[in-house]
Amino acid sequence: MKIAFIGGGNMASALIAGLVKQAGTAIHVVDPKEESLERLAQQYGASTSTAIDAGVEDSDVVVLAVKPQQMREVAAALAPHLKGQLVLSIAAGIRSSDLARWLGGYDAIVRTMPNTPALIGMGVTGMAAQAGVSAAQRDAADAVMRAVGKTVWLDDEAQIDAVTGVSGSGPAYVFFFLEAMQQAAREMGLNAEQGRELALATFTGAAQLAAQSDETVEVLRQRVTSKGGTTHAAITSMEAAGVKEAIVAAMQAAAARGQELGEELGKD
Repeated sequence: MKIAFIGGGNMASALIAGLVKQAGTAIHVVDPKEESLERLAQQYGASTSTAIDAGVEDSDVVVLAVKPQQMREVAAALAPHLKGQLVLSIAAGIRSSDLARWLGGYDAIVRTMPNTPALIGMGVTGMAAQAGVSAAQRDAADAVMRAVGKTVWLDDEAQIDAVTGVSGSGPAYVFFFLEAMQQAAREMGLNAEQGRELALATFTGAAQLAAQSDETVEVLRQRVTSKGGTTHAAITSMEAAGVKEAIVAAMQAAAARGQELGEELGKD
């Protein structure tokens, strides 16, 4: 499979790192920054260019990995070079209908919402396909994003905003909670390294336990929350402070902002 990347930033680099491990994959990267192109060529053997060229025209998949604010301009430059390739967008907020319009009505588009753990091959990506995407192209899109983690396909692109709220922005929530755990550890007399090690190991272990268990996270929580015990004291305190409600509201705010961005960036 021949894959062209428009943009060579962190997420593109993560995808390329995963894809080059698969036999028979050729990578081409377009980016105005020479230093980025030199790094990708040296590390991954990618062919490179500072402008859209034959390497893009000859590809099977074109991955749009540019900032949302740059997408309209990039789409205008890309449109004349599209000859049936799948266009895969990883830009936040850009709706497929707007991208299709900027591409002159081209609708072989899959919109995705990955997250930053893709940088270590442990991401999860929400995906939605336009009507012009063939079954083979859908499989190709899935293969590209599975190079850096799991994929979740959506029946309705509007659900991408919910994915943004849950997993796209989700790593920041985890880091925020870890910050709080480490702060509590310091305030209770542990040193910074001890607090960091305890917090990270606890979060990683609990997540893996939940992933490998057939039981719901609610049941797992209840099993370690003996009435009158230490965990019960902690959960009672969080419930009194409305922590769960605040987390849900935060995710809804992220999803709402994703929808707003789509409307703002898609305006004529």
